[in-house]
Amino acid sequence: MQDTDIEIADLAKALAHPARLRILRLLLATPGCIGGDIVDAVGLAQSTVSEHLRILKAAGVITGEISGPRTCYALNPAALEPLAEFIGTLTAPSAAVCCMPDEKELS
Repeated sequence: MQDTDIEIADLAKALAHPARLRILRLLLATPGCIGGDIVDAVGLAQSTVSEHLRILKAAGVITGEISGPRTCYALNPAALEPLAEFIGTLTAPSAAVCCMPDEKELS
């Protein structure tokens, strides 16, 4: 369980930046996006985009394949399954129920 919690926390940390979310949305909309295209679409400096890509790749959220002088990036949806399952448990109807004791039980 502790290893799973660490994995989920690492995934959440990798997603915890608006630029990284923009990169993921871009990759979702344009599979096989080339690195230079990402820089143009996100509107950040090359070094900044490279750092965000490195973080996403280290977390396994994206893959990067070298193709000549460029790197082609793609989403890796399977890497997000542990996080998606955990969020699913938090949003399940039983998770939203608050069990407050009756006033009779408190007396």
